[in-house]
Amino acid sequence: MPATPADLFAALDRLGIAHRTVTHPPLFTVEQSRALHAEVPGGHTKNLFLRDKKGAVFLVVALADAAIDLKGLHRVLGASGRFSFGSAELMMELLGVTPGSVTPFGVINDAGGRVAVVLDAAMMEHAVLNYHPLDNTMTTTIARDDLVKFLEATGHPPRIVAVAAPAGPAADDGLAPRLNSGSNLPST
Repeated sequence: MPATPADLFAALDRLGIAHRTVTHPPLFTVEQSRALHAEVPGGHTKNLFLRDKKGAVFLVVALADAAIDLKGLHRVLGASGRFSFGSAELMMELLGVTPGSVTPFGVINDAGGRVAVVLDAAMMEHAVLNYHPLDNTMTTTIARDDLVKFLEATGHPPRIVAVAAPAGPAADDGLAPRLNSGSNLPST
């Protein structure tokens, strides 16, 4: 059975990773999530669950407004042939989530290490980032360095690569020192 949000939060706590989660109506698309941006500080993101021609699986994570050239992305990442989107069945098998809930936190369910995680370099300029915690009725805020720490702890060291044109200037909102010190995130 896939990990639950409670399992994820417990794993983050065990790793000493500060996180804050807000609950909201289900959000299935980047467009639907725009209303949340004013309430939740940090970089808002999108996640692409992709397969190459040989069946290798990639999770590409970028800022919500980033433009990604899917036709040329396979060359940037050294994949075998053009990408296609992974099926809902494969997504559930590897990440334990359904479409609309894709998140880098899903690799907590990929015990076999099949998913290669790629973090866009422009996204990683933000001090804090936001992702669904395995469920699209919540958004969890985490420091960028703690995201990397979590991914490494699950056996998924990320590749940080420029895969998209930047969506805008990075927002160093002053939260990183507090997040990295293990203190609680500020409330909104």
